Amino acid sequence: MNTPSPVRLGALVPLTPPGWVEAGRHLLAGLDLAVREVNAAGGIDGRPLELLVRDTAADPERAAAAVTELAGLGVAAVVGEYHSVVARAAAARADALGVPFLCSSAVLDALTERPTEWVARLAPAQSHGWRIYADFLLAAGRRRIAVATQPSVYWASGTRLLREHLAPHGGTILELDAGALSPDAVCDTLVDHGAQALLLLVGQPEPAVGLVRAVRGDRRLGDLLLGAPAGQPELPAWVAGLGADGAGIPFLRYLPERLGPLGERVGEELRERLGETPSFVAFEGWDTVAVLAEALRSHGTDRAAVAGAWSRVAAEGTRGPIRFSRVPGIGVRQWAWPPVQVVDRDPAEPRRFRVLHTGEAGGSA
Repeated sequence: MNTPSPVRLGALVPLTPPGWVEAGRHLLAGLDLAVREVNAAGGIDGRPLELLVRDTAADPERAAAAVTELAGLGVAAVVGEYHSVVARAAAARADALGVPFLCSSAVLDALTERPTEWVARLAPAQSHGWRIYADFLLAAGRRRIAVATQPSVYWASGTRLLREHLAPHGGTILELDAGALSPDAVCDTLVDHGAQALLLLVGQPEPAVGLVRAVRGDRRLGDLLLGAPAGQPELPAWVAGLGADGAGIPFLRYLPERLGPLGERVGEELRERLGETPSFVAFEGWDTVAVLAEALRSHGTDRAAVAGAWSRVAAEGTRGPIRFSRVPGIGVRQWAWPPVQVVDRDPAEPRRFRVLHTGEAGGSA
């Protein structure tokens, strides 16, 4: 009896530094669990899914080369990636080669330079999530905002979005170069300018950890709100590195306040695999494969058919029903929108999360 040929999927994941390895591990756990479940249920019309994993190491050129390699290996689609700048390079190469790319976690609005039918995305666009974060700051009475930044299209985009959303409400943004200023110099500048919040638009663990320790240790800044919209405190390494100092730092995550039965089941499976509480990144991985499997079953494994399915496919994800639409200003098919929360780690129990603010989810824009 002939064994049916597999349906191959390429997976882009940061698994080595300078990539955020912990995020990559959670993303891969979700992708791999979903592939195993699809195969246990009969695969794609009797053909098993096969995941070809490539480590991007947060390197855009490496990601683009991986897409080229995977295309040559006959994948039906490429999935994954966490880092926005890396995902942008992968999306550009996928568009050029005519390979469907379902981006799991990257949020940069300009994922492609031009509108394309080859790319779709599950994570909310940065402009959506970060505006919700700005609303949280305003509701908390924080209008004099400082941002510690590093050179990056992603951080620059986040700074611009915050400034545009806060300015009509009397909010101001003070940019501090985390590469040029020491943590102590950052603290002095915060005091001099009467900043009410410092947002960490920087890498993890450094310089983020050093900045947190400096602010927490400065008695002049006892009333300052520390924030990390990009989600650095989400993963367990944050607590391991900072302990109680890492609590009370609001960040964005893309989960509903309560998971439904599917989300609860998948969450338990992911917890067992990871040996820790799964992050929203792990759920994004599972949802990615669930959506793509539905597209493959309903529209076939031809690459053009998969890309053509973005506008018509619907799937039940761990965080709600998933459909893609066109969103003004965004060149890819977009789930608009996943649930968005602003949460922090409870100072009384840093391993527990508190929901501070929520954004609307669902529907299309």
